[in-house]
Amino acid sequence: METLPIYISIVFVLTTLLTLLLLCKAGSNSKPLIVIALLWLSLQAIAGLMGFYTITKGTPPRFGLLLVPPVVFIAMLFLTRKGRTFIDGFDVKTLTLLHVVRIPVELTLYWLFLHKAVPQVMTFEGRNFDILCGLTAPIIYYFGYVKNVFGRKIMLGWNMICLLLLANIVVTAVLSAPFPSQKLAFDQPNIAMLYFPFVWLPCFVVPAVLFAHVVSIRRLVK
Repeated sequence: METLPIYISIVFVLTTLLTLLLLCKAGSNSKPLIVIALLWLSLQAIAGLMGFYTITKGTPPRFGLLLVPPVVFIAMLFLTRKGRTFIDGFDVKTLTLLHVVRIPVELTLYWLFLHKAVPQVMTFEGRNFDILCGLTAPIIYYFGYVKNVFGRKIMLGWNMICLLLLANIVVTAVLSAPFPSQKLAFDQPNIAMLYFPFVWLPCFVVPAVLFAHVVSIRRLVK
């Protein structure tokens, strides 16, 4: 990957830290949550700096170690009594506001595209409309939880639509990566996610956004 302007990495690191801050705030600054999140981010930072994920020939791809463990962890929280008690303590208002991080994430992806580190299909100029979730998150937060104008159906519908948009970009990113299973963007594959600090997108920012949606949906359904 070519040398990138330093501002791209700085913006993304700050975005990741904002995600961590909002997630911990929503969880009442739970010490176990903070410790687990910091350890996970540190571990993946070391792996990314060592080039662990740049080896893409193995099966299954090493990239799976970025996304699969946090998804499994989230699933375990929902499947256990203690886990459900833990997630029910999260503040859904803050979790809704957390989605604003999707704005700088999408800007980062666009800048990475300009520097040939991700394909156009992964940006808002391609088939990624995830930025709309970030732009509408403050509206949902304000009219849904501050003014109580939006009803449960609107809030639930917004979370479901945004969850689908998240799934869309995750699938697109995986299919665009230089793995044996690559199906898209052969002229410019998704290589940025194999390097630090961008490994933090699939290993932390995406799972945090996923967690925010599924917890909000659970609470709205209940």
